[in-house]
Amino acid sequence: MSLLCFTDVEASEKVQEMGVLPLLSPLLDPKSSCAPKVANIIAEMAKNEFMRGPCVEAGLVPPLVQLLHCKDQEVLLQTGRALGNICYDSHEGRSAVDQAGGAHIVAEHLKSLSQNTDAANGKLLTVFCGMLMNYSNDNDALQAQLINMGVIPTLVKLLGIHSQNAALTEMCLVAFGNLAELESSKEQFAATNVAEELVRLLRKQEEHEKKEMIFEVLAPLAENDVIKLQLVEAGLVECLLEVVDQTVDAEREEDVAELKTASDLMVLLLLGDESMQKLFEGGKSSVFQRVLSWVPSNNHQLQLAGALAVANFARNDGNCIHMVDTGIVQKLLELLERHVEEGNVTVQHAALSALRNLAIPVVNKSKMLAMGVADVVLKFLPSEMPPVQFKLLGTLRMLIDTQADAAEQLGTNPTLVERLVEWCDAKEHAGVMGESNRLLSALIRHSRSKDVVRTVIQGGGVKYLVTMATSEHVIMQNEALVALGLMAALDLGLSEKDFLSASLVQVLHKLLSDESSAPEIKYNSMVLICAVMGSEPLHKQVQDLAFLDLVSQLRAHENKTVSHQASLTEQRLTVQS
Repeated sequence: MSLLCFTDVEASEKVQEMGVLPLLSPLLDPKSSCAPKVANIIAEMAKNEFMRGPCVEAGLVPPLVQLLHCKDQEVLLQTGRALGNICYDSHEGRSAVDQAGGAHIVAEHLKSLSQNTDAANGKLLTVFCGMLMNYSNDNDALQAQLINMGVIPTLVKLLGIHSQNAALTEMCLVAFGNLAELESSKEQFAATNVAEELVRLLRKQEEHEKKEMIFEVLAPLAENDVIKLQLVEAGLVECLLEVVDQTVDAEREEDVAELKTASDLMVLLLLGDESMQKLFEGGKSSVFQRVLSWVPSNNHQLQLAGALAVANFARNDGNCIHMVDTGIVQKLLELLERHVEEGNVTVQHAALSALRNLAIPVVNKSKMLAMGVADVVLKFLPSEMPPVQFKLLGTLRMLIDTQADAAEQLGTNPTLVERLVEWCDAKEHAGVMGESNRLLSALIRHSRSKDVVRTVIQGGGVKYLVTMATSEHVIMQNEALVALGLMAALDLGLSEKDFLSASLVQVLHKLLSDESSAPEIKYNSMVLICAVMGSEPLHKQVQDLAFLDLVSQLRAHENKTVSHQASLTEQRLTVQS
């Protein structure tokens, strides 16, 4: 036994070489007085990674787990240490503890001992928390097992009762951090008072590391909408605003990190509908005002968080109308102007997102256009960053919806149309490609202008609209067909050449033949067939493809609008055949 008093690497190697490990198992008898010493020796040896596997192979885990049934505090302490160290980063160790049922016994101990606040018990609770953490770390199945055992309510209780015990508090936080990543944990957390406990703990922290630990738990928990609201009600927002105030002008790396974490978390809280609306309070809340003041700040992180917060507040018409009427658009435009040159992509993206959301209510569109939003947004046309391109396109599309004059003004801007046509080919960025097609179509649909049609034709946009008519998304197919129908109605002569080269008639035949085509697609395809009949070469293609048979069949379509349009189209085809 004297050799076992030395538990450094060298001694551990000698123990292994001499085959001593299997001899320790009988010494772990609950009746043996040396059981706690042996458990302590195993705990020390298992600090060495190379000893964990041999400890398992020597069959030490089952007798250690049996020791967990003892009442003696020292035995429990050393046994908890030994099992925790054997589990640390060891698949074999965790598996052996799992098979022996060790985690369940430890979880029960935590529950029964949670009320006891004396120092020795606090130490034991800390060791047991650490053991469960090592047991389940980075292992979803074992974390799920602990959640099913009801470990979460116990840990939350420990955090409340033992808040003066720094080591135990820290261990609880690390355990939370592990478990909170799992979706199945969120429901259990939501059923506890974890929000109040974490906010209370955050309030009294001075050290950066401790705050960071709490933030690391808050971030995954705040992804759950119920917990978001609980955190808001527990006063987390006020804590976050205080952190922002304390770190906004600081230059130390840890303060900059804290500012980012606090402002990011603030934005995350606003992603929940209830928590967002509670913080908006009809636009009168001090929190809303404070967050708005971040937009014109000189700190990029706060500008970003402020713009993202506006985008999150702008998730219903009432909020959007209030914000546009109270001057937020001007702040966002000034922010964008500052970033045309500075070029911070995340800020550009966030500010454009906010403007896009604000432009959704019909009453806001003309107001925002009058404020010059389109002109500022167009300054980002040269951007080569797909996220900025995507939001720019979405913002313009929202702005011109039902706004004929604006659609005509933008649709006759050759620089914009050429850029759209270029992006319609951006196959590596599906979002940008889709939005470009949709905006191109929207310019025609909302302007109903011959000049816009000509600009799109001259810019080479027709073939992309024809391709868009075959999109997997019905809404995009429909938008393309309506735009193409307007082109045919407004200037068939100029459109004819491009319609022919893009095989428009063949595409329409395919759409009408396809049984899975939506009723509105069949309807608009027939309207378009009628519209192109005034062109001789297109008319000939329609005749060659035997459209008449196809359309005749659609007269029996269950959708009345489709069957009616089929009758009209059949008459047109018969008259002109």
